[in-house]
Amino acid sequence: MSVAEYFSSMEYGPAPEDDRPARAWLAQYEAGFGHFIGGAWHAPAAGERFVSHAPATGERLADIAQGDAADVDAAVAAARAAQPGWLALGGAGRARHLYALARMVQRHSRLFAVLEALDNGKPIRETRDIDVPLVARHFLHHAGWAQLQESEFADYAPLGVIGQIVPWNFPLLMLAWKIAPAIAMGNCVVLKPAEYTPLTALLFAELAHRAGLPAGVLNIVTGDGRTGAALVEHPQVDKIAFTGSTEVGRLIRAATAGSGKSLTLELGGKSPFIVFDDADLDGAVEGVVDAIWFNQGQVCCAGSRLLVTRVSTSARSSIRCSSNVFSRWWKPAGVKAVRCGSRPIRRCLPAAVFIRLHSSPAWRRLPFWRRKKSSDRCWSP
Repeated sequence: MSVAEYFSSMEYGPAPEDDRPARAWLAQYEAGFGHFIGGAWHAPAAGERFVSHAPATGERLADIAQGDAADVDAAVAAARAAQPGWLALGGAGRARHLYALARMVQRHSRLFAVLEALDNGKPIRETRDIDVPLVARHFLHHAGWAQLQESEFADYAPLGVIGQIVPWNFPLLMLAWKIAPAIAMGNCVVLKPAEYTPLTALLFAELAHRAGLPAGVLNIVTGDGRTGAALVEHPQVDKIAFTGSTEVGRLIRAATAGSGKSLTLELGGKSPFIVFDDADLDGAVEGVVDAIWFNQGQVCCAGSRLLVTRVSTSARSSIRCSSNVFSRWWKPAGVKAVRCGSRPIRRCLPAAVFIRLHSSPAWRRLPFWRRKKSSDRCWSP
């Protein structure tokens, strides 16, 4: 269309967050995704697949390969074969590839952001403005360290093949956290994304190969916990890096004990948010809300405990004025089922914020707090 025709029709153009490019990419794999091993797609050895749904609508997005021990073995073999050549590139050579990966993420940032929103259910604002820019920054950061490896890490050597398992709350960002430092040092990777959110990992592997990453440096094997268990138990994996629940972390620690594998565990916890008596209370309230509800509370280090020092009488009015912020965020009494973003509660961290107030009885009598039934640990406004 000409400029005159645009002014005549006044039709809107496609939004930057239009999902048609993402759906067009998914349509290329209508028959189902395979595993990305050794720079190519491979059908699952057992032929098993499962459906990945959009959590916001329940629609089918794609058929995902269910990995088994044979698939993991092929991925580990590809990584093992690629590792000597990847190491021989040297830090500067690997840095060039990491810079290329960062630019690749920036070039396709809209596609990544929309696909992540479709697959994970989080708002486009978070994928577009937080997750994807941070992914690019991580690869840029570790590209810089790779350049300095010979001078700053001369006494360090790569472990070899790293098995990595990431959760569904930050699928693409957790991929960057795991992959970037590992390959910068000269390791090769076998990564298993969460079965709920594998799509951006598969897109990343495809685009990384197009960007020139050598075959076998990055391998993606999809599947559920059975796939993760096969990766953890594989004898040729030199290290396991896992982010997820404390329960599964304990199982991985038991499975790797005595095997000689290195292990990194990033597990859930009860992170405290501490407010001292001289704090800027308005700022503290905003910080408390952000600490627990960022990403709908689905963060390993979410501020799920609030520790407050004793407050003076003069401070109570300031706290009371800030209480309207809480009233917009806290779970109403009597609500039994909620959703965190577009994920059902069974996939979320607890919807209510559990708080222990280490303070005087006067604090508990403040009018914007009321204690729920004794069997419930939740404090609500």
